[in-house]
Amino acid sequence: MAGILVWFWNERFWLPHNVTWADLKNTDESTFPQAEDLYLACPLAFCMFMIRLVFERFIARPCALGLKIQANGPQKAQHNAILEKVFTAITKHPDEKRLEGLSKQLDWDVRTIQRWFRQRRNQEKPSTLARFCESMWRFTFYLYIFTYGVRFLKKTPWLWNTRECWYNYPYQPLTVDLHYYYILELSFYLSLLFSQFTDIRRKDFLLMFLHHVATISLITFSYVNNMARVGTLVMCLHDAADVLLEAAKMANYSKCQRLCNVLFVMFALVFISSRLGVYPVWILNTTVFESWEIVGPYPSWWVFNMLLILLQALHTFWSYLIVRTAYRAISRGKAGKWNPLHVSKDDRSDIESSSDEDEVLPPSQKHHTNGTNGTNGYLSLCPDEH
Repeated sequence: MAGILVWFWNERFWLPHNVTWADLKNTDESTFPQAEDLYLACPLAFCMFMIRLVFERFIARPCALGLKIQANGPQKAQHNAILEKVFTAITKHPDEKRLEGLSKQLDWDVRTIQRWFRQRRNQEKPSTLARFCESMWRFTFYLYIFTYGVRFLKKTPWLWNTRECWYNYPYQPLTVDLHYYYILELSFYLSLLFSQFTDIRRKDFLLMFLHHVATISLITFSYVNNMARVGTLVMCLHDAADVLLEAAKMANYSKCQRLCNVLFVMFALVFISSRLGVYPVWILNTTVFESWEIVGPYPSWWVFNMLLILLQALHTFWSYLIVRTAYRAISRGKAGKWNPLHVSKDDRSDIESSSDEDEVLPPSQKHHTNGTNGTNGYLSLCPDEH
């Protein structure tokens, strides 16, 4: 283990040439980031998750009920022991052959069995109330941390001149405000990483998981090798759009359609301009070109910039989703209300439904019905976000 630790913390990987860990040890005169500082984020992530549970139960839920958001979820499927056994033990999406076999076994028509499976799948989907509470928690945190980041960065020289991120690097002292900012952000994304498996399942689950891993890696990398100054710029820039996205979701769940439309347009403008404009021109320019000129490249510098470029690739993909969602909402708005967070079933369907699937018919009322498929889904574009 000692050998592995020595290999992992190799100074020639983490630090510029002629800099050692001993040079960055804390003294009475100056304090530098230490890797062991990040251990604090693990218990804080657990505490943050517990705070979230309390917040959703005693703050978000009463707010949702005050906005008349119903607590009940989708309609429950009629109890049937045979179908329940197939659903839990075999498949949630039976094929034609299995449907025909169940139809003969139960003396139900295939259409009725399809409806039963659709409603049974919907039972495992969270209610609008749960969605609202999740979004309100994220909105509250993003609003707080973005406000804190802006107030902190306004007092720093590197907000106005990014070259200050690299002058006298890595001998840049760690302040209490910067340490707090980093630990809080890292704790939040750690809590998101693990709660993602218990939260509402999204279509972009793997992309969001990759995003959280990349974000945590970036925060850790930039703290350990003291790239914290540029790290604060990255964190604050990303939090700006996430606030608006969660606010738009809450407005959508509350059926405040005009407010939702306005917030979504604001979110789209902020996201695309910040992630496809400010981020590459401001952030990538300083981490790639200015740092190369002032400090020079070294192994962890390459890894850090590769993670930042990976983040830019995710930005590009999500910007495409935003534009596509807005285009489809505008096209659909020609014949009805424009709702940018309401998308077709093919894109994202949190609740499967159709106009002829309001209930599962018992065997005595078997019949075939024809209807027009409806939609009831919401698109979660990023994170940021979150």
